[in-house]
Amino acid sequence: MNSATPSQPDGRTRLLDAALQVIRTQGYSATTVDDICREAGLTKGAFFHHFRSKQDLAVEAAAHFSAMAETLFGSAPYRALTDPLDRFLAYIDFRSAIIDGPLPQFTCLLGTMVQETYETHPAIRKACDTYIGVHVAGLVEDIEAAKALYAPGATWSAQSLALHTQAVLQGAFVLAKAKGGPEVARACVSHLRRYIACLFQRPPSKKE
Repeated sequence: MNSATPSQPDGRTRLLDAALQVIRTQGYSATTVDDICREAGLTKGAFFHHFRSKQDLAVEAAAHFSAMAETLFGSAPYRALTDPLDRFLAYIDFRSAIIDGPLPQFTCLLGTMVQETYETHPAIRKACDTYIGVHVAGLVEDIEAAKALYAPGATWSAQSLALHTQAVLQGAFVLAKAKGGPEVARACVSHLRRYIACLFQRPPSKKE
């Protein structure tokens, strides 16, 4: 019988949660197994019971982060909006609203890791690409529907706009790290929202 409860996750989950916190705070290269064990309150023996190496943990942490993100966005209030462009713009608003607090709490684990490891750790790069792609795919459906309604003649693709959105967000996180706070990231996201709104032509009654 599993003795873990919602308030006491199992050892594997504790290590994954610790990895999210520590790697987003100090980067993948600077993070050690000892750091992760210390944050999780577990021994190195427990670590190696669940993971073969730090790289193995990082790959699993990418999946863990993606699952947490999809739960967060999947249950966000904007998902209930019926108009696809309203949903897409409200998604941007939601992204802005959650840029708050300490940097490790709102920056992206996937972006943090891939910047450091894209050449040296192919398995981590592939995992980050996969799970960024999962999130992008979730946006493409709404963008395609909005494009069909409000920009049917546009030459850009839903996929390219979804990727552009993620590029701006990841860049905003880099600037937040450089500036030491979330304000610059929120400003970047505001510019992104204005740009997106300009791509679509809605009837006057629907314009904001």
